[in-house]
Amino acid sequence: MLARARTFALWGLEAVPVTVEVDVSPGLPSYTVVGLPDAAVNESRDRVRAAIKNAGLPYPQARVVVNLAPADLKKEGPRFDLPIALALLAAQGELPAEALEAHWIAGELGLGGVLRPVPGGVNMAFAALREGPRSMVLPPESAREAALVEGVQVYAPRSLEEALAFLRGERRLTPVEPGEPDEDEPPYPDFAEIKGQAKARRAAEIAAAGFHHLLMSGSPGSGKTMIARRLPGILPPLARDEAMEVLAVRSAAGLLARGLPRRPPFRAPHHTVSDVGLVGGGAVPRPGEVSLAHRGVLFLDELPEFSRRALEVLRQPLEDGVVTIARARASFSFPARFLLVAAMNPCPCGWYGDPERACTCSPHQIRRYRAKISGPLLDRFDLLVEVPRLLPEELARAPEGEPSAKVAERVAAARARMQARQGKPNGLLEPKELGRVAALTPGAERLLLSAAKKLLLTGRAYDRVLRVARTVADLAGSERVEEVHVAEALTYRDAGFFLEV
Repeated sequence: MLARARTFALWGLEAVPVTVEVDVSPGLPSYTVVGLPDAAVNESRDRVRAAIKNAGLPYPQARVVVNLAPADLKKEGPRFDLPIALALLAAQGELPAEALEAHWIAGELGLGGVLRPVPGGVNMAFAALREGPRSMVLPPESAREAALVEGVQVYAPRSLEEALAFLRGERRLTPVEPGEPDEDEPPYPDFAEIKGQAKARRAAEIAAAGFHHLLMSGSPGSGKTMIARRLPGILPPLARDEAMEVLAVRSAAGLLARGLPRRPPFRAPHHTVSDVGLVGGGAVPRPGEVSLAHRGVLFLDELPEFSRRALEVLRQPLEDGVVTIARARASFSFPARFLLVAAMNPCPCGWYGDPERACTCSPHQIRRYRAKISGPLLDRFDLLVEVPRLLPEELARAPEGEPSAKVAERVAAARARMQARQGKPNGLLEPKELGRVAALTPGAERLLLSAAKKLLLTGRAYDRVLRVARTVADLAGSERVEEVHVAEALTYRDAGFFLEV
């Protein structure tokens, strides 16, 4: 007898419909899976058999063939366990075949029949909205995620036995209610803990307001990492559509969420990360760190210690806000609109230019160290800031810094001006939009042109100075970009610390 169940395969961020066909026919007992299964799908044989038997249900002593259609799509992971088990039971007449047609089903089976979560609950819910029917049967943890997508009914049995009783109509399950915004998200550290470093704090505020990429250079212990880890706390909270984008990426990566995220994500990969780990990839590509930082902050500490290849692959997502990974069979796109914040030492030993400690590096070592950051990548940073180490007596005298809440108010007000004027932060403006929204006073225009010649700014760097000046003006509540705003923006553009050795 033949039975079918509906499920999804995760293909990048896209959930692709898959039909699970199970045929039980007379013959020597066997179990075969066809349709490009990976090892985890093939191993479903043992999980499904044990789960069915331990639930006290009949397992056929016959020839079982499982087909996962379409057959030319690679199938990965244990998400097919539950639909296979239910279709196998339907093929034996244990439940009506039409009951399986009314739902999308996915879930991993434990040997005792317990349902375990699978990645992509949100992605599958979006696909169910598009494809129909708009009803899903998922493990409880995955169901909480999927229920956040409006318009889909999600049922969450805890075991194979409970799922079977629900589909038979013997047990009533209430659709999972959408969760509230995630209250368990830990708060970001407060800017009040940072003493001194007025310029670096101001640069972080400008970066947050206009979504400008920030690079900080300074001796060990100068506060670069402290500032970077507090920057997400002054970003505006995520709007619902932005939160759903973040949730879809996390879900596809297998990071289960209890509710809708409210705070922008913060990712800080170690410098040993590979280029695939950073931008995504694999046989069936998965999102990397740049996509997990979508709508939030990607912090790269000790920037020159990252491999040159990993750093260079950042150039495309920094410009386009998306990562495109091409494979022989398909091309995958992952969102990657992140705020890049990076920190580095001025030399390998870290003490070049320090007022108290002597640098032990040769000029050749320093140049080679700084050369790990290419000119094109450096050109994509809007804000370049030196963060000097404060002496102990300076730290003792320095007052407590301004709290994140006050800084966040200014950032939110500036971001609201940008949203009303052009519908996006200044850091995302296209060159053709700059002339319309960043009108310079005559004095500001003369200053910018003069500085561009002196600093040998590229066309991209010129535009970035203009974007930063527009953000400085927005923080000041000014409609026009004046000379003082351009002057401040230029102080964040001088990359002399990369050239002077």
